Amino acid sequence: MPAWVHFPDVEKADWLNQILDQAWPYFGIFMEKVFRNSIEPAVRASNIHLKTFTFTKIHFGEKPLKIKGVKAYTKGVDKRQVILDLQISYVADCEINVEIKKICKAGVKGMQLHGTLRVILEPLIGQSPLVGGVTFFFIRRPLLEINWTGLTNLLDVPGLNDMSDGAILDIISSYMVLPNRYCIPLIDQVQLAQMRFPLPSGVVRVHLIEAEDLVPKDTYMMGMVKGKSDPYANLRVGTQSNRSKTIKENLNPKWNEVYEFVVHEAPGQDLELEMFDEDPDKDDFLGSLVIELGEVMKDRVVDEWFPLSDIERGKVHLKLEWLSLLMDLDRLVENNHGLSCAMLVVYLDSAYNLPRNHFEYSNNEYGMKKNKNPKYLKSKKSNGEPSAHVEFSIDKELQKSKVSRSTKDPVWEESFTFFIKNVHSQCLTIEIKDDDRKCVLGVLSLPLKRLLTAAEMTMDQRFQLEHAGPSSMIKMKAMLRVLAMKEPDPDSVYTGLNALKKGPLSLKNKRSNRNESSSPTAHPAYPVLPTPPAHPAHPANRLNSALSEDNLERESSSHYNLRPSSNGESKPMAPATPRERTSSVSRPRTRFDTQSIDMSICSSRFDLTEDQIPFPNGTNYQAGGLGEIQMTVRYVPQRKSLTVLVNSCRNLIAASQGGSDPYVRIYLFPERSWSSRKKTTVKKKSVNPLFDEKFEYSVPLEEAQRRKLDIAVKHNKSFTSHERKELGKVLVDLSQQDLIQGFTQWYELSMDGLQKS
Repeated sequence: MPAWVHFPDVEKADWLNQILDQAWPYFGIFMEKVFRNSIEPAVRASNIHLKTFTFTKIHFGEKPLKIKGVKAYTKGVDKRQVILDLQISYVADCEINVEIKKICKAGVKGMQLHGTLRVILEPLIGQSPLVGGVTFFFIRRPLLEINWTGLTNLLDVPGLNDMSDGAILDIISSYMVLPNRYCIPLIDQVQLAQMRFPLPSGVVRVHLIEAEDLVPKDTYMMGMVKGKSDPYANLRVGTQSNRSKTIKENLNPKWNEVYEFVVHEAPGQDLELEMFDEDPDKDDFLGSLVIELGEVMKDRVVDEWFPLSDIERGKVHLKLEWLSLLMDLDRLVENNHGLSCAMLVVYLDSAYNLPRNHFEYSNNEYGMKKNKNPKYLKSKKSNGEPSAHVEFSIDKELQKSKVSRSTKDPVWEESFTFFIKNVHSQCLTIEIKDDDRKCVLGVLSLPLKRLLTAAEMTMDQRFQLEHAGPSSMIKMKAMLRVLAMKEPDPDSVYTGLNALKKGPLSLKNKRSNRNESSSPTAHPAYPVLPTPPAHPAHPANRLNSALSEDNLERESSSHYNLRPSSNGESKPMAPATPRERTSSVSRPRTRFDTQSIDMSICSSRFDLTEDQIPFPNGTNYQAGGLGEIQMTVRYVPQRKSLTVLVNSCRNLIAASQGGSDPYVRIYLFPERSWSSRKKTTVKKKSVNPLFDEKFEYSVPLEEAQRRKLDIAVKHNKSFTSHERKELGKVLVDLSQQDLIQGFTQWYELSMDGLQKS
């Protein structure tokens, strides 16, 4: 059986593309109805200047959307749901034209969309159609490029004249990304609101502490003299973003700033960090990184120096804390040095019997005080239905809903979140305002301490509005959750720097690509790999259109590390070859430099004889074998990645009286940094563990054929334990293998991984 059968990372889904190809003309007919019957009225209602907005031409072209791969997750998720990640690639020859006021004409002629679309089928039911509903969204912003026609005309329209091409693309992309979800209920029992607004997975608290060894970007005397940089950082999770302060003229800046982000999907969402040098004209790029928040959720606390990507050098010190949403009042700690102690989630449903204006009821003096502009007193619309939106505020933080046009019974169906620092003193203030007349139609004040005594810290009801009519009400659901850190799973392995994604999505490169050419056909389409929720301990490397082969070549061009011998000479590591198990040959003791980088990153680059800790069963490592490990390796050209599958081990040495708790650590030589380090989960009390875990390295085929796999089997001992940690090693030379065909082999573990003579 071929090696690729062992690990179908992502199914090709050719059959699905054939269906799309056949059904694409009918899909275009359906989408034209959606654009005219749903999108066009919504755009007209969104802005007073867009009331004449009309689609004059809608054609989705002859090229159908392509699904580059499908991955299904059924393990590690709720038993009543199935999660699918679809790798979407859409290089369209579509043409969509719009017209405003008969004089402004613009449109789209060609576009590109590349990204990973997550589809959730839930709940699974025991009757037709077997699934209660479908939810889909992009976990992170997709790569979107649009070839505009008449864009300058469009940007002259009032309400759009302060926007740019890039700003429009960012707005469109943000609508596709969490927390925005698109849901389709398939049965009556499933409520749309529950599908669209589930409780977030948690909160990540990011401590941006400091950075070191940044690249100097400022120059003087026409570039002849190098100066320093004025660094600042942009941090983003989904659509939430924060910018740090700027540290002037410093290559080792210290911020000591704290940010908090709501995480809606973990595993799934990432923390993206970009660092820039602030300049008067254009800010210079200083590096970026992407951290998988699923790894942080598992570790609870990650405090590490992370190397910056897409730049020659530089690293940043982050402390990441995962806060769970709890209903345990005993865990509530207020006045925590200005940090949040709880989170308020508000689901805004609708309102009923709002007043048409602030004259309709005699008790609406509040609305009169809020509106001092006399022109609204003579408005011709004073007797029309209100166009209402809601403003939520806690202290100085203000969030607004969308506008529901021309109705006294508006429906919003939106969700809002607030970070709370003092539950007993803070209050949620709600104002319903008429967007046309700029007057207040009703108010409500909700002290947060009322939620502490409510059932499950939740209030789901209709609230009577003040300064409104006697029957004016607002329907909403308010949930308070305590932010606290849970203890990590005792069986989990600390991830640390492994949460850093190798080959992060470079926002810098993405923007530069967009600016270089407005034509979508100027850039090739690369697949974007999904983030697997089933095994959060192993970050999946992803390729994207911003990551070039040249960058991969530069990353892998560092020299091979040499193993110093006992006489001080350096010897290159010799690869191991698969062979039948034989007794180990006695070898001279080898010692490593204790100041080397290997020790600082907790590598297993130590000779087993150095430990001097005997095996509990009295086994002599020179008298018998240390066991074997089975590996499957194959190169996937479509994804430009080397996939390594750790199958299993057998006949390992027991590191303690109770056996061993083995796990496998992998480096792709010559890379031995934390970011390239891969680890399996720990298998408890086993000398014949079964792993079946996959890892990927994003490298070109030519480079992979020059690399070696450094594989070590280790015992997961505690820091205070005197048990043996190293169980055996093997070094696999990939230059001797057909990587396209792939191979599966048993390798004998040895003391130092070197080939036996």
